Amino acid sequence: MEEHIVPNTELILVEYANEGPVTDAHLKIRETQLDIRSVGKDGSPGDVAVQNLWISVDPYLRQLMKESVDGLYFPNFQLNQAIRSGLVGKVVASSNPAFKVGDIVSGFYQVSEYAIVPGSNLRKIETTIAKPSDYLGVLGMPALTAWAGFIIVGEPKPGDEVFVSAAAGSVGMLVGQLAKIKGCRVVGSAGSDEKVKLLKEFGFDDAFNYKSETDWDAALSRYFPRGIDIYFDNVGGRMLEAVLNHINMNARIPVCGMISQYNQEWKQRFGVRNLLNLVGKCAKMEGFLCGNYLHRMGEFFEEMTGYIKQGKIKYKEDVKVGLDSFLEAFNSMFTGENMGKPVIYLGPPQ
Repeated sequence: MEEHIVPNTELILVEYANEGPVTDAHLKIRETQLDIRSVGKDGSPGDVAVQNLWISVDPYLRQLMKESVDGLYFPNFQLNQAIRSGLVGKVVASSNPAFKVGDIVSGFYQVSEYAIVPGSNLRKIETTIAKPSDYLGVLGMPALTAWAGFIIVGEPKPGDEVFVSAAAGSVGMLVGQLAKIKGCRVVGSAGSDEKVKLLKEFGFDDAFNYKSETDWDAALSRYFPRGIDIYFDNVGGRMLEAVLNHINMNARIPVCGMISQYNQEWKQRFGVRNLLNLVGKCAKMEGFLCGNYLHRMGEFFEEMTGYIKQGKIKYKEDVKVGLDSFLEAFNSMFTGENMGKPVIYLGPPQ
């Protein structure tokens, strides 16, 4: 095989997963080849060939594997095409003057070992500030989500009582630490005693295992005797219902996700029964997308890198190796088996 023709593998959606867990009946690895010298020669000047090193694995991808649009209003993945996610890779060929061979870049594009990507979809990242995979986590989309949802939507004030669900996930662990930085008291829920221990190591004032707590309403009464001012909601469902019985006047509820409901068709999901509490407590419940805050990336990046340099932010990754580990990493988020932000490493042995 000629040197510029590289063997490639990509992760394709072969069947929609409308409900239930995603399995190998839905996602398959396809082996192909890629001519990395073809960049810019097919009428697409500005393209860049990237050897991918890291793949981001995130809960919202579940919604894009369904046949119909389901709440997020992003374009769903197409059958027999590679799925897309956040990736970090190394430029191996370029027809774009903004990128040279060897640059480390990040972007949102097809999940594969190699890819040809429009330069407009990429940004160079600075690996002297943080390691490459951090741009998929503590300096990437999860962090922007945490920052925008908590700081902008949540509007924290010193002394606020803050509750974070799925607090050991890629977003939740950052929300809790931002809450402490802003002078709040914060409690998180997570799916194992090991995760509860991790949250306390990250500075949460307290945390509980939602799987071993049989009565969430009673648990919230214990952990929040003064009520809840901010609930950062990652899970929806029954936990949201329990929280609404404990919100204070003028509470804020940034709605980041509803992972407890993603594997169900919408008519089968849990219906929250006490939304009237939002009226009586004059509370604000607001959904948001981090993409709506891209214009504040500079402010976000400066603030978060400052916290990292000061040692105020910690982060944990759950690293798997190889494209064939995607399903394991992906489903671990829905069973609670992951410990930290799931990422997949595709590079050479470390």
